[in-house]
Amino acid sequence: MAGGIISGSDPDQPLAEINVTPLVDVMLVLLVIFIIAAPIMAKALKVDLPKVTAPTDVEKIVVDLVIFADGRLQLDGEEFLLEQLPDELKIKFKQKPDAVLRLGGDGETPYKKIAQLLAVAQQSGIQRIAFATAPLKE
Repeated sequence: MAGGIISGSDPDQPLAEINVTPLVDVMLVLLVIFIIAAPIMAKALKVDLPKVTAPTDVEKIVVDLVIFADGRLQLDGEEFLLEQLPDELKIKFKQKPDAVLRLGGDGETPYKKIAQLLAVAQQSGIQRIAFATAPLKE
């Protein structure tokens, strides 16, 4: 028999350990094959995407909600208190059901206030919310 631990004096007993060297060799060869083949396969894929014509002039209806660092709220340019906001949101979104609420905030605004606004928007039944951001300056 080739290598291994033989328990007792009986040579017909099976080996007590498994030789994993061939398995590791096969796995390493497969790994090298996939490393070489993956970039080739990625370049070889050509997909014919469907061609459609869609109207590009559709403009989204946006309702702006801005919170300032001092806690002031503006809904489409008009200032409101937090207590008035749910009713005003319901009125706005009843008039414009397809609108998106764009939530903007001062960089100094605590996250707690933003979370409160999100909760108020959710309780008002608003489904579509976007966050206003500014591009990074390099």
